Amino acid sequence: MTTKRFFRSTYLLALIGANVAVSFAQTEKPDYTSKVPKFSFPNTLPEQEAALKTNRLLQRLNASRAKLAADRFRPIYHYVNPEGNLNDPNGLCYWQGNWHLFYQAYPPEDPRQHWGHAVSKDLVHWQDLPYAIYPNPEKQVYSGSTLVDGDRVIAMYHGTGVGNMVAIAKDPLLLNWEKVGDGAVIPSVSTDGRQLPYSVFDPSIWKKGEYYYSLSAGRVPEGPGGRPVRADFLFRSKDLINWEYLHEFVEGDRFTQIGDDGACPYFWPIGDRYILNFFSHMSGGQYLLGDYDKKNDRFVVTSGGKYNHGAVSPSGVHAPSAAPDGKGGVIVIFNMNPGKPTEGWNQIMTLPRRLTLAGKDELLQEPVEAMESLRYDPRHVGTLNLPSNQEIPLTEINGNAMEIIAEIDPQTAQLVELNVLRSPDKEEYTRISFFKEKGFSKGLDYQSGPGTASMPLDLVKLFTGDETPRPDNRRQRESLISIETSNASTLTDVQFRAPETAPVNIAPGETVKLRVFIDKSVVEVFVNGKQCVAARVYPGRDDSVGVSIVAKGGNAQLKSLDAWQMKSIYGDSRL
Repeated sequence: MTTKRFFRSTYLLALIGANVAVSFAQTEKPDYTSKVPKFSFPNTLPEQEAALKTNRLLQRLNASRAKLAADRFRPIYHYVNPEGNLNDPNGLCYWQGNWHLFYQAYPPEDPRQHWGHAVSKDLVHWQDLPYAIYPNPEKQVYSGSTLVDGDRVIAMYHGTGVGNMVAIAKDPLLLNWEKVGDGAVIPSVSTDGRQLPYSVFDPSIWKKGEYYYSLSAGRVPEGPGGRPVRADFLFRSKDLINWEYLHEFVEGDRFTQIGDDGACPYFWPIGDRYILNFFSHMSGGQYLLGDYDKKNDRFVVTSGGKYNHGAVSPSGVHAPSAAPDGKGGVIVIFNMNPGKPTEGWNQIMTLPRRLTLAGKDELLQEPVEAMESLRYDPRHVGTLNLPSNQEIPLTEINGNAMEIIAEIDPQTAQLVELNVLRSPDKEEYTRISFFKEKGFSKGLDYQSGPGTASMPLDLVKLFTGDETPRPDNRRQRESLISIETSNASTLTDVQFRAPETAPVNIAPGETVKLRVFIDKSVVEVFVNGKQCVAARVYPGRDDSVGVSIVAKGGNAQLKSLDAWQMKSIYGDSRL
């Protein structure tokens, strides 16, 4: 063999060897084992409770919670995880006498998403538990839901890098999770290289008959001009391992926006209908109401609405987690984004809301009943006339962790404002505004015959100045509820948020009932059980604890106002 041929052969052998090594490296699975301590627990409740008392990971979480409690902006009755950052709530469920809340957690020694875990008897008082689901073979444990299925709870979630995963727990406190199969049950890539007709992301799960069903989040380029629109792809399985793709699930959706996607879907019965709660990375939390066509496995939509009335960030409501309450309603909880840097933590959870229906298509939402258990030091303000444009400080009402219930007769006022977290000279305040009949009208009612359309009274007045009542021009405009935070803080590192403004239907003669929850760096406002707006706020002054009320554009009357200071939701160790 000549020297030239020798080197050529040696080069070819080296190249073949390199290709073999690359091929082997490509098929070898990376090791994503978590650095966070992981424990196996006994399988009876007394043994689990005893093991938790000495568990060093839980001791670490408890110590971190105690240390972070000194932060002036950390809420005391909205759930916040005990250490590190926080993202989506996941897998809310009721199991063996307890509510379980899971969430995307970022442990300090391995800040990839794990499922954090907390447990509650009443959805208000929470106890931290060790991390529930750890990454590997997935790189990160992303969002998903749970299903209580006989003697077990099934979690289905997205594992980044591999696809949608399934894990199962059967123990009393859901401490021991076992993953199903040897990887993703719905892989994110095709085994034969074909383009998948669906996307693989944020799954939900339910059961009908002998099949398990799952939605996988996404969107499709089927909007006007090929622009993307929301999609949720339906799968079914008999064994949780082998899943068959069926089709897109939602039929007749004209309520979501061009550009929305269907992340974090939760599909549950509500009353005699069904609700699909989900999150759009473009426009935030939303819901669709409709009927479940079980024969064709389609969700036929008849109504929809939003939980976000502005961008999700900064300081806005983010993604949902939801579960049936066993009484015909649905419990939903969201995470909320920060608007200011905070050391050692960032996001919080909203108060749990109970969703019910009024009629066919109107969604009602109220804080869960057990919120009343946190009240103490009650204060009361009786009937108070509100002359136009005269702001009235309510000097006996103050605090930065309290609940307020105010009933207002708007009378001739166009706007009534309740200012909270207000400093004495109004350097800082958060404004809650009710705009009477300043929202959309119901538009024109088109019909055949001599008259082609009828016009509501508000439009008649706008275009003609004529206020004469007629059967075809009834007043039908929505009112608006708004929370505005641009004056909430004098601190320079707080990010501004545009006013969060939502429609609310208030009938003629109906009083306005505001239920306001103030908790250090968050304000949530429920209106007549029909609407909710919320925002993060960061008052920089210690004296920004006052409350005032003012009517504008006419007179109003405060019929009554009750306020309570609120206790912390932590410290109760009962399971």
